[in-house]
Amino acid sequence: MLANAAFGDTPQQWPLPTARSAEELWLRAVAAGGQGRYANANADLECVRRTERVGRLASLAHSAHASFLRQLGWHAKARGWDGRALAVSAADPEAEGDALIGLAADALGIGRFAASATALRRAEGLLGVSPPRLSVRFGWVSAELAMATGDGAAAVGHAERARELAGGLGSFRHAVKSEVVLAAALCSDGRLDRSREVADAALITTIDLGFVPLSWALACLLGDIGSGNHSAAQVVGIRDVSADTVRRRGGVLFGR
Repeated sequence: MLANAAFGDTPQQWPLPTARSAEELWLRAVAAGGQGRYANANADLECVRRTERVGRLASLAHSAHASFLRQLGWHAKARGWDGRALAVSAADPEAEGDALIGLAADALGIGRFAASATALRRAEGLLGVSPPRLSVRFGWVSAELAMATGDGAAAVGHAERARELAGGLGSFRHAVKSEVVLAAALCSDGRLDRSREVADAALITTIDLGFVPLSWALACLLGDIGSGNHSAAQVVGIRDVSADTVRRRGGVLFGR
């Protein structure tokens, strides 16, 4: 049940079942984080880190905490957590790849684009021996780096590849996040009508599945380009309610 909540077709499940192992604690944290329940997620990750000092789960717990910080806009803080994730990964391909992709995302978030590209190149060599979800994450961050460096066409290509890969995972969360990245990439390439179409459809899905952080991100995008389904006031309302929900669940948005 926890695996399905984290990486399957029941991401909206709440409350989540009790975890009986470090692996289950990590899965429960991933599922809770997807719903924006950061206080719950970070408490579970802290339990993992107390019992797992080095190796795959120790590293993944650090990487997950970093990803939550990034979702809230704290890229510089996330960098330290991803660095520790890499340090304790013990060369486990999944953990090392997760940490490197996280470091690439951290770097681009603070404008260190060359460092981001270097981390992605290191991570790319691990994709063939890692779970498929890492290839999807690699596509997301590759698209984000292309957006940040002004290459909208490349961003769309990476986002479409991530979307294709996510379609084979069976993970609703990865599928919807891929739509969010694609909408942003299309916007960066000047394809506003298509971006609006993708974002509008994804917004409905994020609301239905309780992906509050993604609802916030999409509402921010649609606030800039306009929605075909909602008025400007409705989009602002979704954005503000999502932000308030994140705060009530233990998240602190950067600059807010």
